[in-house]
Amino acid sequence: MNCVNMPKLVIGDLEVSKPIIQGGMGVGISMSGLASAVANEGGIGVISTVGLGLLNKDKSIRFKEANKKSLIDEIRKARSLSRGVLGANLMVALSDYDEMLKVAFDEKLDIVFLGAGLPLKLPTDLSIEYLKASPTKVAIIVSSARAADLIFRTWSKNFHHVPDAVVVEGPLAGGHLGFKKAQIDDPAYKLEKIIPDVIKAIETYENEFGRSIPVIAAGGIYTGADIYKFIEMGARGVQMATRFVATHECDASIEFKEAYVNCTEDDITIIESPVGLPGRAIRNQFLDEVSAGIRKPFKCPWKCLKTCDFREAPYCIANALTNAQKGILHEGFTFAGANAYRVNEIISVKELFQILESEYEGCSIAKVEAQAVA
Repeated sequence: MNCVNMPKLVIGDLEVSKPIIQGGMGVGISMSGLASAVANEGGIGVISTVGLGLLNKDKSIRFKEANKKSLIDEIRKARSLSRGVLGANLMVALSDYDEMLKVAFDEKLDIVFLGAGLPLKLPTDLSIEYLKASPTKVAIIVSSARAADLIFRTWSKNFHHVPDAVVVEGPLAGGHLGFKKAQIDDPAYKLEKIIPDVIKAIETYENEFGRSIPVIAAGGIYTGADIYKFIEMGARGVQMATRFVATHECDASIEFKEAYVNCTEDDITIIESPVGLPGRAIRNQFLDEVSAGIRKPFKCPWKCLKTCDFREAPYCIANALTNAQKGILHEGFTFAGANAYRVNEIISVKELFQILESEYEGCSIAKVEAQAVA
């Protein structure tokens, strides 16, 4: 019986054999090890640029310089390990966003994903002419059609150019969320509700610029059946992060990965981040102490986030996430998606792709059989 395999993801002249993007996870969770493994399986492997300098062992250089050096090193290491499609995830809210984006373009990454803020301006050292001539594609990460339209409308007006792709992140994602706390469990904000609105909003710009602009679903994507569902809805691909944490190639410590394997559904909780956003994480002793009002004193080595008031923050989120990456969980915590409790073993990236493809194929066969009966 003929069945439908996963379609390719096409972003301009960039062709990805599997429509799976590995979400960027900082601090140090998705670096060259995980990104190259995903790229080798035909997906898009993504290096998170957040806090890389905190993992740099050379303490003689300043954090911003350490961030840049570490990103260059990770990109080049990933390139040495894979000829597949590689990208970087950048947070617009980071104080060194401009510099890190310039590095990504200078290193000629295949694609950059811009989130955690609205990228309405271009960095001073990155002209629109340079951007247009670059082989590096630009994807924006949004949580609503309104945000997507604002970014596209601003780019169209000011630059006569628009991003190459849109990632729509729903409220089941891990880490910082682009929703108010009351919206997270509101059915009106489910990913299934947002995706059609974003697709419709982007059609205007596809017509204006005469090119296809893929919309990619993210947040709570866990199985091949989920991938099938959203592609049937009109998404061209998916972004997944939680599933990739419990892989051998993930750059996190074994303790970090085991937190996913051992957690229960009740352990997944919404926290109030020091940066003023709700976030989804796995509850542990550190978060219980913070919730009880216990402050975690720290010195701010550099103001990494534009919105952070380190004088009022109960703890340094950069330090907490760095500690977790290293396995020091009593001094940190793990961000995780809503489905993290479903993880029950650590497998290879190759095995994960095989599982997802098999599940996707099963859905396509079921559809063919249902059509035949009808």
